[in-house]
Amino acid sequence: MDIKKIKAIIELVKESGIAELEISEGEDKLRISTTNHTVAVNTQQQQHIIHTPTSHTQQQLTTQNTITNVPTSTENVDSSKANYITSPMVGTFYRSASPTSQPFIEVGQEVKPGQILCIIEAMKLMNQIESDKAGIIKEILVKDGMPIEYGQNLFVIA
Repeated sequence: MDIKKIKAIIELVKESGIAELEISEGEDKLRISTTNHTVAVNTQQQQHIIHTPTSHTQQQLTTQNTITNVPTSTENVDSSKANYITSPMVGTFYRSASPTSQPFIEVGQEVKPGQILCIIEAMKLMNQIESDKAGIIKEILVKDGMPIEYGQNLFVIA
């Protein structure tokens, strides 16, 4: 797929205000998602990632919408004492191994280093994310099935 064509499609998606678009053209696949501001173009031989810039206001609105839809704990977390477990990669966040299985962890659960917290799907590979610290999960900051970025906070642990 031609880069000029991709850029034109990105502009059309921005102008239309749609959240996500996926197009297949032969072996090329283009997926544009404005929720995580990333465009991925997959072919059999290569993958290109294009980050699309958005205005500060649009990013702020997206962040506010994400925060209001996220399940939170009943406790207020003191941000000065909070530790975060962050995403080591870009992908899709899953709390359990399959849609019918129980989540790996719940709010209030004690975790140990090396314990599996979630799965991040990246390029059709399921990556188990393990805790790098011991503590109690105070808050889960992302919803199941949500696209996430590298370094994004996933859990609050104390």
